[in-house]
Amino acid sequence: MTFDMSAAWRDATAMIRANTEVLMIIAGIFFFLPGVATGFAVPAIPPATMADPERAAAAITAFYGTWGWFYAIVLVLQMVGTLALLALLRGRGRPTVGEAMRAGAAGLLPAVGTFLLIAFGFGLVVMAASLVIGALATAAGGAGALIGALLALALLGLIIVASVRLSLTTPVIAIDRVFNPLEVLRRSWRMTGGQTLRLFAFYLLLIVVYLVVVIVVGLLSGVLLLALGELASVIASSLLSAMIGAGAAVISVAVLAAVHRQLAGEPGPSGDRAAGNGD
Repeated sequence: MTFDMSAAWRDATAMIRANTEVLMIIAGIFFFLPGVATGFAVPAIPPATMADPERAAAAITAFYGTWGWFYAIVLVLQMVGTLALLALLRGRGRPTVGEAMRAGAAGLLPAVGTFLLIAFGFGLVVMAASLVIGALATAAGGAGALIGALLALALLGLIIVASVRLSLTTPVIAIDRVFNPLEVLRRSWRMTGGQTLRLFAFYLLLIVVYLVVVIVVGLLSGVLLLALGELASVIASSLLSAMIGAGAAVISVAVLAAVHRQLAGEPGPSGDRAAGNGD
């Protein structure tokens, strides 16, 4: 089977249209509200601090030392929300909102275990490559630095390929109900086999569109700051950013659900959830 980007996008948008109301409920709870709380509660690092590398490193360390617990809670909520959205869109038996949320909570620990394995593997590869590149630069001078740069590019390519091949881990947990982290990784790797380039192009296109939206929102925030003043601008920007984040979460989850459906060889939305969902 050859991955069809157009079919995946049509499938994703069809699932969103068929389940808009219930998707908004879950996205509001797990993405919009945490986004608003982050915008209101967490102070920004002063831009002047970031100009000096030493001060920037100290400021970032102090920032996450103070607010790390908050971001950990937000991350957990977003992981549960992602799994719940996937269960809602593609779960067996047309789950209600409550059932989808319980399915998301049930998949949290397997998801954490899976992502820790991925992070550990990537960390080992990056650490080993850094040691090799550093040794080459020290021992061989300019030639070693050139070889090290080529190795760094190869490492980046390897990480991108691995990320694409493992991009279906959350659908495997939420839709296939696979809870063994090693089996989750193996299944995602098998499903995406032979489709890496097409999947990468599809994901890259979506990322570019998202970045354009983020840039536009950033410019709009600057306009709001000039027009409304600092306090009103912070409120408006926080609400707008949270809405964009929640919308992006719904779209990205629907895309993953559509990619998973296509690579699993399952029928399109007309045979699944086109009729919508209940709450």
